[in-house]
Amino acid sequence: MGRTFFITFLILTFTAIGHSQKSSISGKVVGSHGQPLPWATVLLKGTSIGVQTDESGQYEIQNIPNGPYTVGVSYIGYRAISKKIVIGDKEKKVHMDFVLSENTEHLEGVTVNGKTLETEKETAGFAVNALKTEEAGLRNIQTNELLNTTVGVKIRQNGGLGSNAQYSLNGLSGRSVSIFIDGIPISVYGSSFSLNSIPPSMIKNIEVYKGVVPGHLSSDAVGGAINIVLHKSTKNNLNASVSYGSFNTLQTNLNGAYRFQKSGFTVKSSVFHNYSDNDYKISGKTIVDIAPNGVETPIVARRFNDAYRSTGGMAQIGFTNVNWAEQLLIGVTASDEYNEVQHGTFVTKLPYKGRFLESDALLGNLTYQKKNLFTKGLDLNINGVYGKRNRKINDTVAQAYSWTGERLVGFDGEYIDYIWDSQNENGPTLAKIERKVSSVRSGLSYTINNNHKVLLNHVYSGVDREDSDEMISLLENTFQQTSDLYKNISSLSYELKAFKEKFKTNAFVKYYQQKVKNTQPVFNDDNTEVIDEVYESNVDYTGYGFAASYIISPSVTLLTSAEKAIRLPSENEVFGDAGDNLLPNLTIQPETSNNLNIGFRLGEFNLKKHGITLAANFFARNIENRIGLPANADGLRESDEFVQYTNLENTAESKGIEAELKYTYNNILGFNFNITHMDLTTVNSGVETNVPNVPLSTMNAGLRYTINNFIQSKSLINLFYNIYYTDEFAFKFAAGTNTTGEDEFLIPQQISHDFGLSYTFPKKNFVFSFDIKNIFDQDIYDNLSVQKPGRAFYFKLNYTINNF
Repeated sequence: MGRTFFITFLILTFTAIGHSQKSSISGKVVGSHGQPLPWATVLLKGTSIGVQTDESGQYEIQNIPNGPYTVGVSYIGYRAISKKIVIGDKEKKVHMDFVLSENTEHLEGVTVNGKTLETEKETAGFAVNALKTEEAGLRNIQTNELLNTTVGVKIRQNGGLGSNAQYSLNGLSGRSVSIFIDGIPISVYGSSFSLNSIPPSMIKNIEVYKGVVPGHLSSDAVGGAINIVLHKSTKNNLNASVSYGSFNTLQTNLNGAYRFQKSGFTVKSSVFHNYSDNDYKISGKTIVDIAPNGVETPIVARRFNDAYRSTGGMAQIGFTNVNWAEQLLIGVTASDEYNEVQHGTFVTKLPYKGRFLESDALLGNLTYQKKNLFTKGLDLNINGVYGKRNRKINDTVAQAYSWTGERLVGFDGEYIDYIWDSQNENGPTLAKIERKVSSVRSGLSYTINNNHKVLLNHVYSGVDREDSDEMISLLENTFQQTSDLYKNISSLSYELKAFKEKFKTNAFVKYYQQKVKNTQPVFNDDNTEVIDEVYESNVDYTGYGFAASYIISPSVTLLTSAEKAIRLPSENEVFGDAGDNLLPNLTIQPETSNNLNIGFRLGEFNLKKHGITLAANFFARNIENRIGLPANADGLRESDEFVQYTNLENTAESKGIEAELKYTYNNILGFNFNITHMDLTTVNSGVETNVPNVPLSTMNAGLRYTINNFIQSKSLINLFYNIYYTDEFAFKFAAGTNTTGEDEFLIPQQISHDFGLSYTFPKKNFVFSFDIKNIFDQDIYDNLSVQKPGRAFYFKLNYTINNF
C-alpha cells in the first residue's frame, strides 16, 4: 500500500506543473423548441477540452488558454453545430448559447433517433443495464429499490430499512455478484456505507453487468457486477432533502460542490442520515404467543427489536479541470451504523430482545485522473481507499421474550431467563472485529486511433482482521484469532471498432491472486506453552472473455459476450462473522463459471409521438465449485441461528431469457415491462432438479405520466405506478413425490404494488414527493419466513441550488 501511494505521489508531483490565469466559456444548450438538452457534448475542436451539459442544459468550460477556437456542440439525435471564437486577455468570461435542431433518419415511416449515453453503453456488447438516478433522487426510493426494477436483477432483503440484502443477477447471488463504488469493492467500506444507506442523490448512475464483467472493473465475480458511479460534477451546487414516513422512518441528505474558477481548487461534500424503527407487523407459523402452559396462539405482531440508524458522508478537496489533471482529490469517508437484531437466520418462535450490532468506518480516499498523460491518448485513473472499520456485536440480555414483546412466563408463573445468559445460544458476547482495510484501483488506457484501444487495469484489496470479546477473560482473548486476506486482480483489454464502427469488440484476460492467512493461538500438545496455529493459502487463476456487438441497421443491434469467470471467497465466507451468525470456513475454495450471453436490441423506433424499444438477452452459466449455504433446509433447522458457507458438491447450470419493453408517448407517458425466466439446475440424489432458494421467474412493470403546468405555470407533476412479481419457489430440495410438510419450505408468490408522485415547482429547485409502498398490504417475503414491511407512506422534500 505505502509503495502504491508513493508512486502515485511521484506521478502527481512530476505532472503538477504550474498554470496561468485562464478564461471560461459557459452557456446553455437547448432544442429547437427551447427544451434543455442534458448531457450534450460541448468541445473545443482540435483539443481534449470539453464538458457535458447538466440536467438543465447548462455547461461551463474552464481554464481555457488564450487563442482562437471552434466550439462544437453535439447531441444524439440532433444536428451538430459549431461557432468560432477568439479567447484573449479581455475575454475572461464568454457566454455562448446553442440551439440544436433534430436530425432524424426515416425508415419506412418510422423514425430512428440517435443513441443516448446509456444506450451507447447498452449496445457495446456486454449484457449491461445503465440506470439513471436523477428521478429516484427526488423520490422516496432507495438504491436497492431502483435496482430491483431492472431486468434480470432481484434484490432479496431480510426486512426493512438497513436489513441484510443479497443481489441476484440471472439467478446467481451473494458474493457471486461484485458491488463497486467507483470501481472500489464496496466491502472495503463496510456495512455502514452500503447500498442500504447511500441515497440515490449521491449517485450519478448505476452500471449492472450480467455474467460478463469488463476488464476495467477487474472484478472476481461469476454472476456479474454492479458499479455505483458517484457524482463527479464540479458545478457549484447544493442539494438537500428530507424524507419521513411509516415506521418512524427519517432520511436526510445534503451534498454540494464548489469550485474556484481561477485556480480550479474544488471542495466537495456529501452527508446522509437514516433512521427507522422498522416496527412493522408480521405474521406466520412462527409468530405466536406462548402461554405459561406452553400453548401457542398465532398472532399478528410488531417487530420490536429491529431499529436501524446509519450516518455517514464523504468530503474531498483538491483540483479539477486544470491543465495537469482532470481530477486530483483527497478526502475522507466516515460512517456509523446501529442495527438491532430481531432473530437469527430464520424467524423463530422466540425472538431476540437486546441484541444489536454497531459498525463504523473511517477511510482516507484519493482520486486522480489525467487524460493525455505525457502523450495524446494515454489516460491514467487512480482511486485509492485506506483506513479502519470496526464491528461490535452486543448480546448480554438473558431474558426470554415472546412475539408480544413481553417477557416469557414459565409453568411456575416466573419469568424465564436463558441458561446461556444471552439471546443467541452461543452465550453472552461483546465481540469486536477490527479491520484495517485498503483498496487501490488503477487504470491505464492508450487510444492508438479511433479504431484501436488498449487498457491495463489492476485492483488490490486487503483486510487485516483481529477478533476480541470483552465478555471473556484476558486469557481467552489471548486465544482470539487474527485473519488476513489479500486480493490482486489484473486485466488487459483490447477494444476494436471496424466496418465503419458497425462492429465493436472488447477482448480481455484477467489474472486473479488471493492470499489467506489465519493465526489461531493454541496450547501445544503437552499444554505447557501457547503456540500459533497458522493456516495459509495462496492461489492464482486466469480468466478471459470478450464482448461484441454488430449494428445491422440503425435500429437493430446484435450483442454477445462470454467469459471464463473466477470468484474468490470473501472475508466473511472464509473467516465468518458472529454479527451475521456466520461460521468460518478456512478451506473454502474459489468458484468458477463459464458464462455466455446472446442478445439483441431493437429501436428506439419513433412513429410520430410514439417511441418503442425492445431488448432481449439469452444467457447460460455453468458454475463449478459453487459457494453457498447448504442447499437442504433440514440440516439448518437443527440450528435456526447459525449458517456456514461451503463449496456445494454438484455443478449448477443456469439457462434463461430476459426481455424488456419500453414505450413512450410525447415525453409525457412512459411504460416499461421486463420479464426474466430461467432454470438453475443441479443434481440432487442422482436427479436433476432446480437449485433451491432461487427465484426463477420475475416480472416488473412501471407506468409514468407527466402533467405540465399543473396548478402553476412551468411546474410539473409526475405520477408513477409500479408492479413487482416473483413466482413461488422452494427453499429446499424436494424429498420426493407424495411427501407432506414441503409447504413449510415454500416461499410464496409475491405481487407488490407501489404508487408515487412528485411535484416540481416552477423554478425547478424545489420538489415535493409522496410514495405509497405495497399499496394492498400484501405479505411479502424474499427469504424463508422473513417477512418484509407491509403498506407504508412516505413524504419527501428536495431543494437544489445550482450555479451559486
